[in-house]
Amino acid sequence: MTRLLLILALLLPSFAAAAPIRIKDLVEFDGVRGNDLIGYGLVVGLNGTGDGLRNAPFTEEIMSNMLERLGVNVTGEQFRPKNVAAVMITAALPPFARAGSRIDVTVSAIGDAKSLLGGTLVMTPLKAADGEIYAVAQGTIIAGGVSAQGEGASVTQGVPTSGNIPSGGRVEREIDFAINDLSMIRLALRSPDFTTAGRIETAINRAFGQRVAEMLDGGTVAVSIKATGARSVAHAIGRIETLGVEPEQRARVVVDQRSGTIVMGEDVRISRVAVSQGNLTLKIEESPLVVQPNPFARGETVVVPRSQATLTEEPGIRMAEMAEGSSLSQVVAGLNALGVSPRDMIDILKSINAAGALHAEFLVN
Repeated sequence: MTRLLLILALLLPSFAAAAPIRIKDLVEFDGVRGNDLIGYGLVVGLNGTGDGLRNAPFTEEIMSNMLERLGVNVTGEQFRPKNVAAVMITAALPPFARAGSRIDVTVSAIGDAKSLLGGTLVMTPLKAADGEIYAVAQGTIIAGGVSAQGEGASVTQGVPTSGNIPSGGRVEREIDFAINDLSMIRLALRSPDFTTAGRIETAINRAFGQRVAEMLDGGTVAVSIKATGARSVAHAIGRIETLGVEPEQRARVVVDQRSGTIVMGEDVRISRVAVSQGNLTLKIEESPLVVQPNPFARGETVVVPRSQATLTEEPGIRMAEMAEGSSLSQVVAGLNALGVSPRDMIDILKSINAAGALHAEFLVN
């Protein structure tokens, strides 16, 4: 199947380019972060799509331990059910989550289960990196796909061995973080840039009417809570995060060779360069000839190979010239003028970059 090329030309008009972005969408506040949780549990109630216990002995082990904790003696018993599966549970504990809050959890099979559709996760503790239990997960799984098979064929859509449980986790323990004890809060830029950091510093100082923020480096801006005069750190952050700033981004071209996707930023520029594109087609035809001996004569029937190779080039190769400092729209228009294919478009961009005419960060995935 031919892969299609998707060009996302981020061409914004001048008024849109100047549109401010909230600081909360550009930075992370020091200490205000989530924590990853993980657990190991059991899904029951599957319709014959669970683990084969011969290939997943850990499923039998966890099932035995669970039944024994419930007062069921299963010592020496042999289990061969098809409706259970061992799973890993992952979740993110959001900042300032309180005991009793609900969080979403993701459930993924680790054995040879074929589908988790319709299964129920049995109560499973979720631990953080420190080994402490912070939440408990349980509930009915919403699988991300479906799978069906018959005697001679099978069909799978999506990923039926992974699913989610919305609000399936309950927070049992809070993470101690006294935010109001901080005398200074640091803002960490998600995309470090000196210009953007300087603009954030200026916007904060202008909002408070005095010097309360200081740019430490291209990725960090420090704010003195005492200098802001706010009643608490939370009040100061609430006022800072809604301020608008116009971010500065590096010119960047991202190419995904597997999907044929090209994403180019608005600030991409190229030097004066000429580009030509043409295709060579090599065609080889096999026309074997069968030679037989005369009737009643001694001999063998043989096959004489005959091959014909033809090399052709598309006529009328065109050349497009791109002027000095061409913008993204001009680059795309020039390449489209050649009538290039999606794969050729990627090759041309690589060649322009290799020639030193592409003034942008070139990333290939």
